[in-house]
Amino acid sequence: MKKLYIKTFGCQMNVYDSERMADVLAPTGYVQTDAPEDADMVILNTCHIREKASEKVFSDLGRLRVLKKRAQEQQNRQMLIAVAGCVAQAEGEEITRRAPYVDMVVGPQTYHRLPELVARADPSARKSVVDTEFPQEVKFDFLPEEAAPRGPAAFLSVQEGCDKFCSFCVVPYTRGAEFSRPASQILAEARRLVASGTREITLLGQNVNAWHGQAGNNGGTWGLGRLLRELAEIDGLDRLRYTTSHPLDMDEELMTAHRDIPVLMPYLHLPVQAGSDKILAAMNRRHTADDYRRIIERLRELRPDIALSGDFIVGFPGESDKDFADTIKLVSDIGYASAYSFKYSARPGTPASGAGEQVDEQVKSDRLAALQQLLDAQQLAFNKKCEGMTMPVLIEKQGGRDGQMTGRSPFMQSVYLKGEASWIGRIMALEITQARQNSLWSAPADIPAVIPAVIPADTTADATTKGAA
Repeated sequence: MKKLYIKTFGCQMNVYDSERMADVLAPTGYVQTDAPEDADMVILNTCHIREKASEKVFSDLGRLRVLKKRAQEQQNRQMLIAVAGCVAQAEGEEITRRAPYVDMVVGPQTYHRLPELVARADPSARKSVVDTEFPQEVKFDFLPEEAAPRGPAAFLSVQEGCDKFCSFCVVPYTRGAEFSRPASQILAEARRLVASGTREITLLGQNVNAWHGQAGNNGGTWGLGRLLRELAEIDGLDRLRYTTSHPLDMDEELMTAHRDIPVLMPYLHLPVQAGSDKILAAMNRRHTADDYRRIIERLRELRPDIALSGDFIVGFPGESDKDFADTIKLVSDIGYASAYSFKYSARPGTPASGAGEQVDEQVKSDRLAALQQLLDAQQLAFNKKCEGMTMPVLIEKQGGRDGQMTGRSPFMQSVYLKGEASWIGRIMALEITQARQNSLWSAPADIPAVIPAVIPADTTADATTKGAA
């Protein structure tokens, strides 16, 4: 038996990829460990979205070099080190130059070849095996079935890559062109997950709502809305989510799915990035702020209780005080249950990295603080509206304290309660007793759970799930 340690950076797509890398290596005798010092192979599955991503990787590699040397000298044991993911794709040559003790460099489209690369690796050669090509074959066609259950909530990758070419983003260069898995493959994987105990599935993609996959036996092509309807028919699949979406791909079929599918949770992460049309154009987003407002208006018409999340970038090149004020206005107009905000950081090779009118770092920091203050206030207000409500919560795992359990609300909030490990995997009716900035605290309720409306006080709406179990 050989031990495998995987450290995952970045997005949910990387979490899914790390799970699948473990699946790929399982037939070769690797089992996962939480202790890198005991591992026969360590994989850093990297992300290249944020500034200094590569430096964080090299920092980790420095520590792994010590562990690798210790394993050799003290235990006469070879430790293989692999760098996978988007940093590997973008900076493979730099990795092999700065860290020649790395045995493998593997891009996000080639990790299905890991057993072959492991066989070729020679730790004594101080020469990395590198595979960062965009292969002709589709990796999903070569991935084995899942080696272990994923738990009550699982990710399922349905779409990969991006054709949008936002001027700040490296994804088209690290993940490649948009690709949609066939519906039959997705449905089969979903059924396997449910059979192993999964009750909630989150569909993943760099632009997940751009998914247009080959349909089943009838041929043709489905959009994401149709796929969600098909998945909702799987017995035992009690919850569906999807992320991350792009406004350009929010078509009517998908939006009406939020009204029509009870197991589709009332939560949507829909990044807009900015509220200024000038900045949106410079970002090559190909939509306006009002386009985004109209999408949200339609979604709330169809599903009044939907909770919204988004992404925002402040300090994009050329952003003026007025442009930033437009972003603040958009956030104020929409009202978010949660959101992520970042200072613009130039990613090498992207069009925006060479743009003039770079915004002063202090100005970026001030704007980020102002925006985050507003977003935090909206999030807390949303959470506070949940106090006193009874809602169905999927218990996913034990919390950080003795006797503590944690799960997710329909609106994607973390929910904590005192409970028992035997509750993991149950959807329980919980009364929300206290709302905090980033979480809800609860206790088991005596009444059936519904998904309650969390909307302005002058309107009301309730929608029932499949119920508590």
